[in-house]
Amino acid sequence: MTKEHDPLNLRNIFKLGPSGEDHWVALRCGIGVFLPLVFLLLIDRLDLAIFAVFGAFVNVYGRVPGHLNRLIAQLKAGALFWILILIAWFASTYWIEHGTTRGLWMLVALTSVVAGVCTYLTSILRVRPAGSLFHIFAFAAIASAPNLPSVSDSMFTTTCTIMLALFVGLAGRLLPSRRTEWQVSPVKPFTPELQKAFAIESALYFVAAAAAGSLATLLSPIFQTSHNYWAMVAAVVPLVGKTMRHRLARGVHRILGTLVGLVLMALIVAINPGAVVTILIIGLMQFTAEMFIARNYFFAQIFVTPLALVGTGLSSGTTDGPVYDRLVETVIGAIVGILTMVVGSMIGNAIRRRLSANAASSVN
Repeated sequence: MTKEHDPLNLRNIFKLGPSGEDHWVALRCGIGVFLPLVFLLLIDRLDLAIFAVFGAFVNVYGRVPGHLNRLIAQLKAGALFWILILIAWFASTYWIEHGTTRGLWMLVALTSVVAGVCTYLTSILRVRPAGSLFHIFAFAAIASAPNLPSVSDSMFTTTCTIMLALFVGLAGRLLPSRRTEWQVSPVKPFTPELQKAFAIESALYFVAAAAAGSLATLLSPIFQTSHNYWAMVAAVVPLVGKTMRHRLARGVHRILGTLVGLVLMALIVAINPGAVVTILIIGLMQFTAEMFIARNYFFAQIFVTPLALVGTGLSSGTTDGPVYDRLVETVIGAIVGILTMVVGSMIGNAIRRRLSANAASSVN
């Protein structure tokens, strides 16, 4: 591999991939989170903001050509998120003892299960982005929040936000120049080998999330952190990539992008914006993150970091409290994810060598 194409070459950290039509995806994602938050502000119900923010994740799954293909993909993603958010509400209300060590470990256990199960489900449902990064974040953030609004208000907000995402995804059909054929693209059936690969990948997500969450929880008294699920989110980042070097690069980009993103977050805190400006910032950050996410992961993380911190803290106000937690937990998670990926690759290579040796000996 030449230095020009080596993902671990630091010069390539600033290199942008082809743009495609990222601006359209970014615009849909920005609108999809901005409008629900504006409505909640107008009716003075920003306590429901977290459900609008995570319901709007369905917009991210609209990076699909063809309006019917996009609708089907977002319906699948929306159904999965709706069920996941409902379970997270029940977990927060009935299962997790907030403010206790036992509650932290319960959060790690439940979120680890979500990491493995949702990774498998996104694979068999054929939705992209693959993996369970967004599901881990949504579930853990809601499940770790005490004193949530009623289940009816929470799920009504989630439902309306998801429905808006479906509408925004189809809005291009209003323009004849953007309209696509109303047909489903054919897909190849899953092979047994591919289904086995899905199961292995799901197991890796479970292990990485569980290890990162456990380590972050054990180290929380030392580092004085309180957001162990951010380590779980960061841990699954290096599990995505075409090669080991690409996966290593994602882990490094996650850490470096977070560092720069925290500087941007500090500037936002210094400005101390009001609710209206904060919602504008969330919409802008969502737009910018989607503009870069497929082209350069480092640049994307610069905007994802303040987006995550501002979006989840909208109802309680923008402060610099979570900045330190975000840095520490991201480093812990990214390191655990890289180690999980490396160890998993070594085990996989050893198994393949053993199978090849057994096959050769049986032939002889």
